[in-house]
Amino acid sequence: MADRIASGVVDRVPGMTWLVTGGAGYIGAHVVRALRAAGIEPLVVDDLSSGHRDFVPEGVTFVRGSILDGELLERTFQEHDVDGVIHVAGFKYAGVSVQQPLHTYTQNVTGTQTLLATMADSGVSRIVFSSSAAVYGTPDTDLVTEATPKHPESPYGESKLIGEWLLADQGRAAGLAHTSLRYFNVVGSGTPEVHDTSPHNLFPLVFEALLDGRTPRINGNDYPTPDGTCVRDYIHVADLAVSHVAAARRLMAGDTIEPVYNLGSGDGVSVGQIMSTMAAVTGIAFTPEIAPRRPGDPARIVASGELAARDLDWSMRHSLTEMVESAWSARRGA
Repeated sequence: MADRIASGVVDRVPGMTWLVTGGAGYIGAHVVRALRAAGIEPLVVDDLSSGHRDFVPEGVTFVRGSILDGELLERTFQEHDVDGVIHVAGFKYAGVSVQQPLHTYTQNVTGTQTLLATMADSGVSRIVFSSSAAVYGTPDTDLVTEATPKHPESPYGESKLIGEWLLADQGRAAGLAHTSLRYFNVVGSGTPEVHDTSPHNLFPLVFEALLDGRTPRINGNDYPTPDGTCVRDYIHVADLAVSHVAAARRLMAGDTIEPVYNLGSGDGVSVGQIMSTMAAVTGIAFTPEIAPRRPGDPARIVASGELAARDLDWSMRHSLTEMVESAWSARRGA
């Protein structure tokens, strides 16, 4: 299969179609490409509130609309033989969600409820949910597992946890086959056509600062870590996409899998390491400005990916340098 994918020839699974909500976004567009590489036909629904139409590959059916629009979803399921859903759509800005809690709940909770109701009415019984490590809040351990207590600290994190509850309840009530994938910071690019355009994520923030001639900043360098800066999970978006598709495959096969998985590195990298790598890759020498710590920022939060490695083909296939190189290349080509 790998050779056929590399040569651009992929064996399609006859009649197999998976709907990707938010498939025109940074993560969703990579999931769409991973589905195609696996021989599964993707179908995209996206309202383009943060996604981009040109992120959807040519030949992929695109439906512009919101998951809040039950009638649009119903028509989409009626017109296409959908075997399952990878649910990536949502309002993903944790900090902004504190100022816009009602909007966050509408998009992430009401939207998910509407999607699940339409799936049930349409006889679609498989879903992979793009959740978030924000469900953990600030854990009291520096290595998060799926059993770590959940204490979300923003409406965004709360909305993702409620989404997981909705899936679990629908699983018990109606036999919905489901799993939820939790992860921290998604970076890099698996294709030159797609890059992270979020105004809140670290990589695009640093790139835009460098391109504008500004100096990137670090919030605190006096933490009890090797270089004094915070340590976090940073995972490559293409690796993330592979595990979304692996989860879909397991659900299609009727396998028993865990209700939730962490997609984590197990060791993490520091913000200081990222800045050094950014300077080396971009060729733009800089010494980051040191700003005060942000309230509530723990020194280290890293997740174990052992269960996902066991079940979902999860692996950290890219080094930090490769993550930065791919992201920088995609941004410069945009």
